[in-house]
Amino acid sequence: MGYMGSGKSTIGKIISNRFNLTFIDLDTYIEQREELTIKELFSSKGEIYFRQKEGVYLKEILETKTNYVLSLGGGTPCYGTNMNLIKESKAISYYLKATIPTLVARLQKGKENRPLIATLNNDELLEYIGKHLFERAPFYEQATFKVNINNASVEEISEAISSKLSRQ
Repeated sequence: MGYMGSGKSTIGKIISNRFNLTFIDLDTYIEQREELTIKELFSSKGEIYFRQKEGVYLKEILETKTNYVLSLGGGTPCYGTNMNLIKESKAISYYLKATIPTLVARLQKGKENRPLIATLNNDELLEYIGKHLFERAPFYEQATFKVNINNASVEEISEAISSKLSRQ
């Protein structure tokens, strides 16, 4: 888990390959089940609908799947009872923790593909991330482990998580 742009999907795929586990990206799972892209869901049905479905599908995955790596959406732990579902499932969770400047730098590239920030200019993006990170941090901080991703390569982040998983 972590804020958008923190590398959840990228790192999740690497970890799943390393440990020969199924990789599930929650956003992709939602798109497949709803037969719409996340962007289309937001524009046609709204964020409230999306968040409700996100909780339904998260619960479905946690209750029916085994031996997998799950990449959550940035807001997933922060809505409804999602964080409680994650904790009650006994999942080992990782918060990919980044500073606001790191996230801004990552999200400035390709923000048009992210419905929540697509129309923001750089100053608005900085303010938006700062506000949301402040609101979401208490949820993210409930993760089993925190991994600082600032100035770390994908390999370094993957290795930090792999070494923790190997000890479980």
